[in-house]
Amino acid sequence: MRRALVLLLVLALAACSSSTPKNALGSRKIAVTERVAAPAMGGDLMNGGGRFELAQHKGQVVVVNFWASYCPPCRTEAPELEKVLAATKADGVTFIGVNIRDQKSPAENYLADIKPTYGSIFDPSGSLALNFDVPPNSIPATLVIDKAGRIAAVLRSAVDQKLLEPIVRDLLAEQA
Repeated sequence: MRRALVLLLVLALAACSSSTPKNALGSRKIAVTERVAAPAMGGDLMNGGGRFELAQHKGQVVVVNFWASYCPPCRTEAPELEKVLAATKADGVTFIGVNIRDQKSPAENYLADIKPTYGSIFDPSGSLALNFDVPPNSIPATLVIDKAGRIAAVLRSAVDQKLLEPIVRDLLAEQA
């Protein structure tokens, strides 16, 4: 029984491994002509921070980051996401986190530890991720929504500022 539990833990951690190449698992920037509308997404923000509705951010570039407290690459990319937010917030970029397939207490502890400056939605069932076609075993995953509300980039591995900021800046330069 113990070996089975250890094996499950190893498999879970391997599923969110940061050793995945940047173009693996379908990571890509999407050409304007191939973009599709992002699904409706919304939810209460953790720690009583109100509510987030993606539809209210049309006309803005929105970065949606799917994470979990048990995912080491999620923790590694957190400061990188903050760097991109700090560099682009004045241009109207919005960031939102979505905690998936997690328990409330570990998720809250994770947020207390990394102290993100943007909100996160608690989605223990993973339904928001599935609406975006993000399998629960491919976290971290970051999607970038263009000003027209379409999915413009899908990054299914840990991101850093060098990778994410140029994508966000390109989308900022596009006409809505």
